[in-house]
Amino acid sequence: MKDISVNAISLRTSRREIAIGERTLIMGVINATPDSFSDGGLFQSSAEAIEQGLRMAEEGADFIDIGGESTRPGSDQVSLAEELKRVIPIVRGLSAKISIPISVDTMKAQVAREALDAGAEIINDITSLHNDPAMAQTIAAYRAAVVLMHMRGTPKVMQKGDLSYGSVPGDMISFLHERMEKAQSAGINKDRIIVDPGIGFGKTAVDNMRLIRYLEDFKKLGSPILVGVSRKSFIGYITGGAPQERVEGTAAAVTAAVLNGADIVRVHDVSFMKKVVMMADAIRRA
Repeated sequence: MKDISVNAISLRTSRREIAIGERTLIMGVINATPDSFSDGGLFQSSAEAIEQGLRMAEEGADFIDIGGESTRPGSDQVSLAEELKRVIPIVRGLSAKISIPISVDTMKAQVAREALDAGAEIINDITSLHNDPAMAQTIAAYRAAVVLMHMRGTPKVMQKGDLSYGSVPGDMISFLHERMEKAQSAGINKDRIIVDPGIGFGKTAVDNMRLIRYLEDFKKLGSPILVGVSRKSFIGYITGGAPQERVEGTAAAVTAAVLNGADIVRVHDVSFMKKVVMMADAIRRA
């Protein structure tokens, strides 16, 4: 394995400065949706989702990421009103009870605006500011941090048709570089940008594994790297099993991501993956 640099950089949100690179950080996932691929329907009320967020914080999560719209392959967008109804009470409830940053997974500027007003600090936009022309200006105005992710197409069609690329990970790096320039031109400082290669979004199982293998290449972008592998179908491609049966495969993928340079890993099983990350970090930094 190549030597991986672990030089610390800073990530700024609307409320704080976060050291990146001293250790791999953990982002716990809360899907407040009935149809997410892994935990859809698990949290039937805002109170249940808030309790889950509190548990994740106690288990050692460094961020909580809340989503009110499924982005699994084949999914449709939900209405603005429905997404707000799902997300904002959770953000408001958690922000009053936890001290760690809250991220909101949305592609709608109005959801981002109300979430930031309610206490969120990071907007995780899987469309990299493409979907809503007001998103970049909204994030800049609030001085929030943003996750820019690579995805080709939309969740509805991203796994259909020709999934081939000229270069993996070269195409993803070029895309993210262009989106970073777009964000900065809209007033979002580079120290507020996180990049995500988009594992599982418009890619084959082999492409997803190749992205993890060559994750180090994304370091040239100069921003923190977020990786989301938790329970995804490329793991089932290797190990079999339903999403809830992919914990061991997720642990292996998380370990490989950490060893290859991930700064943040996005997971469902915080307590379990916290120990996996601690061990992988110890090896990476030995």
